[in-house]
Amino acid sequence: MADPQNILNMRGITKSFPGVLALENVDFSLRKGEVHALIGENGAGKSTLIKVLTGVEPPDEGSIELDGKLIQVRSPQHSQELGISTVYQEINLCTNISVAENILLGYEPHRFGSIDWKKLNILACQALKKLDIDIDVTQPLGNFSVAIQQMVAIARSLEVASAKILILDEPTSSLDINETNRLFDVIRKLKGEGIGIIFITHFLDQVYQITDRITVLRNGRLVGTYHTASLPRVELIGKMLGRSLTELDEVSKAKLMGEHKKDRQRLVEAKGLGLKGSIEPIDFELSTNEVVGIAGLLGSGRTEMANLIFGIDTPDTGSLTIRGEKITRFSPLESLENGIALCPEDRKAEGIVGDLTIRENIILALQARYGWFKFLTTQKQYEVSQKYIELLGIVTPSPDQLVKNLSGGNQQKVILARWLATDPQVLILDEPTRGIDVGAKAEIQKLVLELAEEGKSILFISSELDEVLRTSHRIVVLRDRKKAAEYSSDVNGQTIIQTMAGIS
Repeated sequence: MADPQNILNMRGITKSFPGVLALENVDFSLRKGEVHALIGENGAGKSTLIKVLTGVEPPDEGSIELDGKLIQVRSPQHSQELGISTVYQEINLCTNISVAENILLGYEPHRFGSIDWKKLNILACQALKKLDIDIDVTQPLGNFSVAIQQMVAIARSLEVASAKILILDEPTSSLDINETNRLFDVIRKLKGEGIGIIFITHFLDQVYQITDRITVLRNGRLVGTYHTASLPRVELIGKMLGRSLTELDEVSKAKLMGEHKKDRQRLVEAKGLGLKGSIEPIDFELSTNEVVGIAGLLGSGRTEMANLIFGIDTPDTGSLTIRGEKITRFSPLESLENGIALCPEDRKAEGIVGDLTIRENIILALQARYGWFKFLTTQKQYEVSQKYIELLGIVTPSPDQLVKNLSGGNQQKVILARWLATDPQVLILDEPTRGIDVGAKAEIQKLVLELAEEGKSILFISSELDEVLRTSHRIVVLRDRKKAAEYSSDVNGQTIIQTMAGIS
């Protein structure tokens, strides 16, 4: 029997995409006047569940009840008409028009066939006043901070959509502490007015600061729904990662034979390296013949750290030295020339070029290193691509196969091949095994250890803690975009999880 306090009941929600079961029999409920956290690592199913709720994607199975009545959400517009509104991490408003126009866009008051600008501005001021925001609504939205833009988006949801349910998707990712606290004051105010709020975030401190209940998803399945006050942080992280503390302690550490006998030489040294809004100043080293694992939850700063080292981002504090020489120009091309390669986190968006062949994908970085006026011959391209197809065991009938036709695991190997072809001394692997099968994962982990044995330095980033424990000689733990701790390879899973949770 449904809880009479529930404004929303989603039952048995299942959603598939070609080759992917994104949600499997997921239940989710929301009460009036509660803040409910929706938590999970990348690929857990959070975004898909919200897309189903807001009419972006129809469910394959399952039902949705709003105020006790079965509904079928036909589109995002229909969801707004039903009182379900979303404020996304990337503000989807028009920064070149006024605040007032943004709040009432499409719902402007008219007088004598034209927009009544005076009334428009008055209504916008009233909408913002409900959130305790006092700004000049005639100014372009782009003149204001991201925090104010979010408030404007919320005001629009309340004024135009008459929201009963407000979905906040990573609302604090670009806010400082004061802006976050101001947003939380607004959330508490809305909660007191009976609005149900779904709060999606990767900042666990904020989950415990503002939410009443937590729903955890993992791999498209419901792990459970819990009262925030009764779920210890360590247990929450264990549920997100899918490992109990005991299981983590028993993870095998199949490291290199004779790892302690290696004469390691320092290759990379960072001192106080950081970028405001991205990652706090951090110290770390990378040496030959070792794998340094980076552990941390989503949003802890893992990818941001990789981007600084590879030169995608330029630090505003600290220094980075490669083989004792200070880096003064940060760019991916400079990094390639310095022997640093990065296998990016999102192979679909940042890695493979689907309409190119395996051969063409593999030689991309090497060609960039040579320069576009010194083309690799076709024979050289086939030699390089065939070498790494065989080395990595890429399953394909030919180097001329389109890479988009490969399995996820083989696509990942193609990206690895691309960067190995540049013969890097330092290889940064950001989630190299995400979304691939167990066999392919084991092969890539084995390759990582073999590359380290050959003298390379590997920075291994993974949200799967057992991978980090299994492959790393040292482990750096990040939390809230800061370095929380560094451990040797004999650390156990419980210690890592406690550090990730902020428990000393």
